[in-house]
Amino acid sequence: MPSYRNSDPRPPIMQGAPPKLVPPKLDWDRPPWNRWAFQHIREFLPTVEVWRGSGHRHRLERAEADLDDLPVADSSGAPTTLAGLLDETYADGFLVLKDGRIAYERYFNGMDERTLHLSQSMAKSVTGSVFGILVGRGLIDPAKLVTDYLPELGETGWAGATVQHVLDMTTGVRFSEEYTDRYSEIGQVDVATGWKPIPPGSDPDFPWPSHLFELILRLKDRVRPHGEAFEYRSIETDVLAFIMERVSGKRLAQLVSEELWQKLGADESAFFTLDSAGYALADGGFNATLRDYGRFGQLILDNGGGVIPAEWIEATRTGKHGPNFSPSLPDGCYRNQFWIEDQRSRSLMCRGVFGQLIHIDWTTRMVVVKLSTYPDFTNVAYSVATLKAVHAIAAALA
Repeated sequence: MPSYRNSDPRPPIMQGAPPKLVPPKLDWDRPPWNRWAFQHIREFLPTVEVWRGSGHRHRLERAEADLDDLPVADSSGAPTTLAGLLDETYADGFLVLKDGRIAYERYFNGMDERTLHLSQSMAKSVTGSVFGILVGRGLIDPAKLVTDYLPELGETGWAGATVQHVLDMTTGVRFSEEYTDRYSEIGQVDVATGWKPIPPGSDPDFPWPSHLFELILRLKDRVRPHGEAFEYRSIETDVLAFIMERVSGKRLAQLVSEELWQKLGADESAFFTLDSAGYALADGGFNATLRDYGRFGQLILDNGGGVIPAEWIEATRTGKHGPNFSPSLPDGCYRNQFWIEDQRSRSLMCRGVFGQLIHIDWTTRMVVVKLSTYPDFTNVAYSVATLKAVHAIAAALA
């Protein structure tokens, strides 16, 4: 079944009693099922709360601008409006914070201000920020070896890698991020974390991992020396999370709650998905509301706001750039679990497959959040058009 844009009729996925169109367990993140599933993760996966605490909610003042008709380019480069681009790129929610105030906020596809939406790999930046808090407290030293904290990894590809190598995804560990290959390492992550069942008809002798740490321990090979090159691999974030749990004696969801979410002034408690061993998926299993993703971005823009060390934020904005870093970020960089847009602006980005984005720009004092459900894991044309629209919004609000 093909996917649908917000301007199209919505198929009755999970509607009725009992519902007739139920997402298949193997393909809930594929179109069109992801358009429902990314807002309803708790209904079919085990989860753990990231408690917002009983403290204040950080009020977001409003200074609204009508940007629906703002001229931008669509994914082919043709003229359209911001509203048209959001429809083309399967937006579920879109938020612009200018100087910490809501300038523009839109919801689509059944989402509203209380809906918790899957972050995909934006979760890496949430995890990396709490990691920076623990570094600032002296609990972790990025210059030390991974095996100083997780000696079990001495027989894996991480032997000899520093923690900073893991933070920047420059270890040499062999790990395939090929999303459409069920047998790739990222495909095995889906099974290990309980996101997917073992594929029907798969090789009965294939050793599918029962939880994520079991998979980590199996990754024995290196394809290059540590520190030689960046290669995007989700499993690196999970290694960081196990280090965090080891040094703190707390599970990841508790750490994110106590060190970040309770101090953020969040509207709602967030949550992570869980594997069979109770591990919260650091690399992509985090879920929160549109505004709370915006609050997180604003905290980064405020140089940590006294919660995340300012020197960690500054270090995160500094890395080795391009050339031709990636198709959508030719002058980009990756540092401390964040993307850096380019050398000039040093804007930070949290990105996730299927079109998740938090864009943080110090020059314009603007945070933009886009939650989406692309039909494909990645779409360079959609991502480039979205980034150009972010810059058009900045110019309009200047």
